[in-house]
Amino acid sequence: MDAKIYPLTFEPQFQDYIWGGRNLEKLFGRRLPPGIVAESWEISGHPKAPTRVDYGFWQGRTLPEVTDALKEKLVGTRSEEMLKRGRFPLLIKLLDANRDLSVQVHPDDAYAQAHEGGELGKTEMWYVLYAKPGTRLIYGLARGVTRRSFQEALSKGSLETQLNYLPIAEGDTIFIPAGTVHALLAGTVVAEIQQNSDTTYRVYDWGRVGPDGKPRPLHIEKALEVINWSQIEPDKVTPQRLEQRDGMERWLLVDCPQFTVEKVVLAEGATFTGSCSGETFEIWGWIKGAGEVLWEGEPLRVEAVRFVLLPATLGAYSIQSLAKSELLRAYIGR
Repeated sequence: MDAKIYPLTFEPQFQDYIWGGRNLEKLFGRRLPPGIVAESWEISGHPKAPTRVDYGFWQGRTLPEVTDALKEKLVGTRSEEMLKRGRFPLLIKLLDANRDLSVQVHPDDAYAQAHEGGELGKTEMWYVLYAKPGTRLIYGLARGVTRRSFQEALSKGSLETQLNYLPIAEGDTIFIPAGTVHALLAGTVVAEIQQNSDTTYRVYDWGRVGPDGKPRPLHIEKALEVINWSQIEPDKVTPQRLEQRDGMERWLLVDCPQFTVEKVVLAEGATFTGSCSGETFEIWGWIKGAGEVLWEGEPLRVEAVRFVLLPATLGAYSIQSLAKSELLRAYIGR
């Protein structure tokens, strides 16, 4: 057994943006630093806030350091291009929208590389962990919106008329390809799976100011260039059932060039069996319940809400539930 290859867990990195709160503590028992916590970066190789391994051979080392050392043994052959860029492919976060987020849009890879110093674009998805009754979010454009009407509404301070508002509930999935106008609104906690990028163009910020008492910067010209104007009244994801047997259900949520995400539901005592055979890493996130990652080494116990990174060359593994569990499974599928 290679001591360097084992299921990895990380110390989260917290972000204190003005729209955050304490819901990760109240709802999920997370230990948080004092004050506002907007985001918990769970598995991050981004230079802004890389996460550190919390046990085993790599304890104390950042994900970029582990990626640099293990290379394809960690990320797999499908992520060769990302290795050339020196980046782990994905970024996993928890977001606590205690207040409305700004209305924003992300560029695709081509635009970001041309205008943001070679940075990546940002395609992402949200899985709703909690939503107050009646909660909505902003997702795409309202019917009849054009670039011209959007610009006019911005100049008049009436952008709300241009936006698609989508009711949400716990368990919903929202897929946000680059170019999608979007915003989480107050009363929502989500798990976010995204490209390893922090490139965001803020379009509208509700007239508020930042901690320094000044309006936060907007990026309207760039946003207008990357918005997908054909994305009118998009809807949430409809999960597709892939498999059902022996107390296990597996559903496809998102399958795009940047990542594939499934939802796996396990009855108490049920098991999912898989293999990391060199093509891709896998990230498993316990959303509800508790269980163990079984592999050739010491079993790893995990409780909700926590994410585990399985290296691409880990080999055979099993996910066994100790209580009824719901999990997200993310990997590079193409």
